[in-house]
Amino acid sequence: MISILVVDDEWMVRAMLRTILGSAADLTVVGEAADGAEAVAQAQKLRPDVVLIDIRMPGRDGLSATLDLVRLPMAPKVIILTTFDLDEYVRTGLRNGAVGFLLKDASADEMIAAVRAAAAGDAMLSPRVTRRLLETFADAPEQPPGTDRQAAARDRLSPLSDKELEVLRTLADGMANADIARHLHLSEATVKTHVSRILAKLKLTNRVQAAILAHHAGLTPGLLGDDLD
Repeated sequence: MISILVVDDEWMVRAMLRTILGSAADLTVVGEAADGAEAVAQAQKLRPDVVLIDIRMPGRDGLSATLDLVRLPMAPKVIILTTFDLDEYVRTGLRNGAVGFLLKDASADEMIAAVRAAAAGDAMLSPRVTRRLLETFADAPEQPPGTDRQAAARDRLSPLSDKELEVLRTLADGMANADIARHLHLSEATVKTHVSRILAKLKLTNRVQAAILAHHAGLTPGLLGDDLD
């Protein structure tokens, strides 16, 4: 059973999310909070697997709360709730350790799938959303090859093995672990191990940060192909 803490200053939004998520047999909403401070306190007490947290709230906002949530013992996976897919604060939330973001007008199936994926440590962003994040929130993503930032990003990727670079390419294209496993003819458990090692070697918190770094390095599919190996 996946336990969830829902955080939003509007009780109607919390009620909606509780109803939607509670309709899935493997999900249970164990608590609610109306601001970031209450979210951290509730997470310490309830130890949920996943926290869905709004960005803009009176009192402590979701961005600063995310920093504390991901540092808790047995830290939950944090999903940012937002009204707009181009919210200017989403990138900050991801950098603060959130695993991704979910639009409040997403379908019930999308919300349930996102929570399941986050709890499993998998990608919760579709390829379309991942690419949009990279294009919108990565700093100057259309840099020409050979720039200082690209060189620095490639240097950061140097500890990765050839297989880890291959996995990173597919991750950066928004693939979930199951899709990566099929694409690379690996077991899903092996893919999860590779992803964990990639994040550890690069000292990153989540897959989206890894995707952005790969994008900066020109590693994303369709850009530089296999010339990074």
